[in-house]
Amino acid sequence: MSVTDVRTPTERTTLLSHPVNQRTPLQHAQLAIVMLVQICEPLTSQSIYPYINQLISELDITGGDEKKVGYYAGMEALFFLAEAIATLHWSRASDAVGRKPILLIGLFGSAISMLMFGLSRTFLTLVISRSLCGLLNANVSVMKSTLGDLTDRTNRADAFVFLPIVWATGASLGPLIGGSLARPHDRFPQSTFFSTHFWLRFPYFLPCLVVSGCVIVAWSVVLAFLKETAPRKRQVPTSKHPTNSRPEDRYGGNTSIPMRQLMTFPVVVSISNYVVLALLNIIIVALIPLFLAMPITIGGLGLDPPKIGWILCIYGFITGLFNLFFFARLVRWIGEKRMFVWGLSTTLLIFPLFPLMNALARERGELWWGVYALITCLLFLGSIMDVSFGAIFMFVTASAPASSRGAVNGLSQTSVSLARSIGPILGTSLFSVSVQKNLLGGYFVYVALFSLSCIAVCLADRLPDDVWNDIE
Repeated sequence: MSVTDVRTPTERTTLLSHPVNQRTPLQHAQLAIVMLVQICEPLTSQSIYPYINQLISELDITGGDEKKVGYYAGMEALFFLAEAIATLHWSRASDAVGRKPILLIGLFGSAISMLMFGLSRTFLTLVISRSLCGLLNANVSVMKSTLGDLTDRTNRADAFVFLPIVWATGASLGPLIGGSLARPHDRFPQSTFFSTHFWLRFPYFLPCLVVSGCVIVAWSVVLAFLKETAPRKRQVPTSKHPTNSRPEDRYGGNTSIPMRQLMTFPVVVSISNYVVLALLNIIIVALIPLFLAMPITIGGLGLDPPKIGWILCIYGFITGLFNLFFFARLVRWIGEKRMFVWGLSTTLLIFPLFPLMNALARERGELWWGVYALITCLLFLGSIMDVSFGAIFMFVTASAPASSRGAVNGLSQTSVSLARSIGPILGTSLFSVSVQKNLLGGYFVYVALFSLSCIAVCLADRLPDDVWNDIE
């Protein structure tokens, strides 16, 4: 099949038009293993959010000035920056040596880095542990390539529906683990075990240990049961292909396509929208715990880590339920593009909710039911936004030639990781600048992010109405 689909409109079919009895059966056992890999990323990334602000304060990085916490709370960006540097290389390697060995390396790196994070006592060691995790972690792009290998256009929606669900599950369990197990000597004062010197010196090691244990379980399952989906391939010199050869000749077989030839319109527009979505999403993910933790007087709601952990847990739970019950139905009803645009458009409502919640809390000097109602609205809108990921994953996967699916997913994950490295710093630093300089009453951050959302919605309109057919 060529990159340009030259079939007539009556010959083109969308994913939704295939009768149920023509769908390729899913490989459920292998799919379950891939989802086990998927859950590890939100566990390792989200579990630190309930206590990261308190940890930074305790390390005395800000000199006691809580308004400066936002500048350092975005340190999770280091994970994504390091991941951006390494992920394309790991992904292209997976096209050559296979998906399984790269997944094993990524899982092992995640487990070790979490243990290092829990044992960190300085900001430098925190930085090193998160950077190491990013450098060794290629799980996301390689996992998506594996999922693409296991599916085709007839059953891809049924498989990709699980990505946001599993992510939401991890995003629920991660904060719950982090918020509930942080500072165990305070959480379990009756326990003599947690009253020892070790737990007093390393009060955040317990959640890191639990998360690392979960990752090791996933590593063991992948090692024992995952079947290789991408056999070893050899690089075919591009000089063997005449310049006037057809696209299907250059893209066929086991050839690894040069990166410049992969930069087609389908690839570029799909990845661009994925990047913008990821940027807005990571900003929201970083802003929520910061906003919840900061005192009401400086633009937040003044909640403690356990409450923040429960709120983030509920957020992930709602997201998982929404995707489970509505993702596939919405895809078949309104199509991938509308689903993506509608989900992305929720950011136009999400960002105004932050100043509104703080204004209501300031008015009474405390949290009341109206504030909690708006928190619920925020979580619900965020769960709708997350369905956009499943839709854009399908665009990215379909845009990639099968022989270089790892490369395209690596390119997309590299781009997204760069956006995610900028997002936490951008969002939390804008928050601190806004409250320090009292820009627009401390609410300038939300005006800026609302404007960015408007640009994102305009970019989403460039996607085609139907997802491209798979390119062999």
